[in-house]
Amino acid sequence: MGQRLVMPLAVATAVYILVAWFPLSTLWRQQVALDQARSQISQLSSESAALSAQAKSISTREAALALARQEYQLVLPGQSLIQVLPSNQTASDNLSTGDPGLQPLVSPTAAGLGVNTETTTPTPVAPLSGFWSRFVRTLEFWR
Repeated sequence: MGQRLVMPLAVATAVYILVAWFPLSTLWRQQVALDQARSQISQLSSESAALSAQAKSISTREAALALARQEYQLVLPGQSLIQVLPSNQTASDNLSTGDPGLQPLVSPTAAGLGVNTETTTPTPVAPLSGFWSRFVRTLEFWR
């Protein structure tokens, strides 16, 4: 009867050791890493095929020049590249909205320049005559 009890106990111990120390999580992580590597390889191979097809399509000089002109805005020596940018104005916009010189003036405080525009009342000064009055008026002009 001792022999019968030892055999199932040995099998149970072997199964427990196998389950407890079997690197199932490590194998799972390795399988996930392999799947990711396979997907990256398939993506790179499809990109490689697309690039090979593009290389075959621009094997002529004319096709290469057209691609360089369209994709990279390159021109041959002696040529000039002129780009016409699209207008971002709608039909209802005024045509003068793009020119800042035609815009109304903005006060310095509204522009956030930190300029104090508060007016103070000047102190009365005795009127000057002659050279000094012209000199002071000139200085006031530049103030």
